Amino acid sequence: MSSTTTERAEVADGYRAGRTLPIRVELVRQLKRRRTLVMGGILFALPFVLLIAFQVGGGPGSGNNQAGLMDTATLSGANFAAVNLFASAGFLLVVPVALFCGDTVASEASWSSLRYLLAAPVPRARLLWSKLVVGLTLSLAAMILLPLVALAVGTAAYGWGPLQLPTGDSLAPGTAAQRLLITVAYIFISQLVTAALAFWLSTRTDAPLGAVGGAVGLTIIGNVLDEVTALGDWRDFLPAHWQYAWLDAVRPQLDWSDMIQGTSLSVTYALVLFALAFRGFARKDVVS
Repeated sequence: MSSTTTERAEVADGYRAGRTLPIRVELVRQLKRRRTLVMGGILFALPFVLLIAFQVGGGPGSGNNQAGLMDTATLSGANFAAVNLFASAGFLLVVPVALFCGDTVASEASWSSLRYLLAAPVPRARLLWSKLVVGLTLSLAAMILLPLVALAVGTAAYGWGPLQLPTGDSLAPGTAAQRLLITVAYIFISQLVTAALAFWLSTRTDAPLGAVGGAVGLTIIGNVLDEVTALGDWRDFLPAHWQYAWLDAVRPQLDWSDMIQGTSLSVTYALVLFALAFRGFARKDVVS
């Protein structure tokens, strides 16, 4: 019997590597997990928390002579949505990204189910690809959920109207919706570094908390380093330096320059980290 015939005989009839661990199955599994429901509940509740805070505190900017985006929160539903993004982009939205991308592989290892998935057999690249797509999908869903709920809550509380800018200008509702979409897209792209870092750590450890906490911790360190003005132009190589470039989307004239720089830097770092995750996992001795 030839070697080719032997190899075919060792493969079960009907087996297709590309059909193992379908993305829809992995998505349903992750949606049913408690941490997904809890994180979704937190993001859903945040606009209501801010609404109550503004009602109790008398509105944003009380006692503050400096005008900013936060001071426009109660002018319209679009403003309220923009303020929710501004308040959460720096840290809160980092957490679901790190959670969904950092917990995914490490949790399987902690449950001692990772080796059984590979013995199914699910090709390693296929397993990582399914988990990465689902992790990024849930991260994007989290970033879309927050402004959608905020827009609905803000419209109910403050009415539908143009996006009022701190400069005194305003954007028509249709233009404001487009700018908010650009904002969400850019925030998602800027968080790809955190996603890639969490995913890479998830392939290196059996402790989900270590992968998630490591990604969040390193992201915070990047934010701190960006505040060190002594670093000068070196800060341009920090993803955190460009995380609020989306503010150029809520100005009278849309400016793409900083967002393009931030996007190119985030995508470059993310691709390197994703490649390291796939390369390392392909060679890893999985025993759990």
